[in-house]
This record gives sequence, structure tokens and C-alpha cells, in this order.
Amino acid sequence: MPELKQLHAGHAQAVLVFELANRTYFAASISDRGDDFFDQFTDRYDASLAEQEAGICAFYVLVAEDGSVLGRFNLYDLEDGTARLGYRVAERVAGRGVATATARELCRLAASRHGLRTLRAATAHANAASQRVLTKAGFVLVGPADPADLGGEPGSWYQRDLVLQP
Repeated sequence: MPELKQLHAGHAQAVLVFELANRTYFAASISDRGDDFFDQFTDRYDASLAEQEAGICAFYVLVAEDGSVLGRFNLYDLEDGTARLGYRVAERVAGRGVATATARELCRLAASRHGLRTLRAATAHANAASQRVLTKAGFVLVGPADPADLGGEPGSWYQRDLVLQP
């Protein structure tokens, strides 16, 4: 059973393998990260860990039983009880409800562990799969997104208000 874990230094190699193995798949629906991302992976990874340590962001990986990364689920710009959600799942598990289930789990963690009240996520109009994930995970359409937020693509913002479960 896959497990959602907060990102730590020991995940670096598995995250890099995940990103490389799925690069072409991701580029079909979202902006490619470019060669610089991979060339500077270690520095960027360390910077992400520093942002997490500072409380600016919270990064998670969905880890399979064999230790491989099946997905990344990130909370960006934690401020005033709000954060932005970003996620990507491996092609080999896409379409199986993994992204939806993990997004729901991250919503619970966002409230209970990080004290967040609202999550927002932007997705391109052309990314119907992401729109379905967000809707099934309890997000509602709230308005247009600036193409600058989506690698130049037109899209929309979705939002979910979080409620702490007893």
C-alpha cells in the first residue's frame, strides 16, 4: 500500500528517478521543467528542503512499498491559513484514483498538521484529468487563472475550504 510521506533528504534519488522516468508523460499536460531542472536537481532539492524547514512550503511524496516514488504532492506559499496545491503522479498509476485519494489525504494533513484552512490549485483548461482530480477531491471552480501561473496556458483556479475532522 503506498504511503504519503513528508519529503526528506533520503528521498532525493527516488524523486529524481520519478521525475526522469515521467518527464515525457508530464510534458504532455503541463510545462516541461527543462534541462536546467535536472542539471541543478541537487541544489533545487536542497532549496526545497530549506523552504520546508522554514515553513514556507510542505512537500510530500507518495512512496510505493518498493521505495519508488509514485507521486509528488506539494503545498506552496503557506501563509495566513492558505496554500497552493501542486501534484503529479507517475504514468503507471494515472487513471486509477491515486491522485484523487492522495489529494484528499493531503487536504486532511494540510488542516491537521499545517493548520491550513484553504487550499487553491490552478490547472490548464486542456488538463481535464487534473480538473477531475480536483473536483473529486472536493475543490470547486472559483475563477480564471493567469496564464503566467500555468506555463502560459489558459486555465482556472479551484479552491477547497478545509474543515478539521474530530
